[in-house]
Amino acid sequence: MNSPYRLVIFDWDGTLMDSETKICRCFEKSAADVGIPYPGDEAVRNIIGLGLREAMSILFPNGRPEQETQLLERYREHFVHLDDTAMELFPGVRDGLQTLADNSLTLAVATGKARRGLDRVLHSSALGHLFAATRCADEAGSKPDPRMLHDILAATDIDPADAVMVGDTTYDLRMANAAGVDSLAVSYGAHEKGRLLQEGPLACLDSFNQVCAWLR
Repeated sequence: MNSPYRLVIFDWDGTLMDSETKICRCFEKSAADVGIPYPGDEAVRNIIGLGLREAMSILFPNGRPEQETQLLERYREHFVHLDDTAMELFPGVRDGLQTLADNSLTLAVATGKARRGLDRVLHSSALGHLFAATRCADEAGSKPDPRMLHDILAATDIDPADAVMVGDTTYDLRMANAAGVDSLAVSYGAHEKGRLLQEGPLACLDSFNQVCAWLR
């Protein structure tokens, strides 16, 4: 493999794992529990990739502080324990990540998930061993703040010019731009292709297999 990069940083939800439906259902159920109108699936798709608190403040801007706390608690309860909506890796992800790692690329994750949530899916997917570094919104701030990428670059001792960020939302691409890191967009996640292209990624790809081929 003759990749121009040494480090590939992936978003998780919408890029590696198809979790959109579960996220929407958990927000919907949380709103019902608290007695607040659900803003709709399209509104939720728009905030996928942000930290949970940032997402809640956008989806429910008129909620009282105690309602926001209740929403956070109910969302976590539904996501972890109550909602059984399946979440699967996108086609080609498992084999593709292994191939990238086997060809001496360093892999990392920068996600809007909380640390507990990321650790849970890294364990359940059996992919955790492939990533040299991971960073979450509750550790470094929500996207598009570039601190997650700064922390990963420092942990791996790799220069921004030798790294690329792969994500499905404008938040991923703006974070990469702010950190001085190249970006690749994927069109199969939360945000539509035209919106992604406005952020200036090197390419917008339609499958994870295309991502791996581009990196090669």
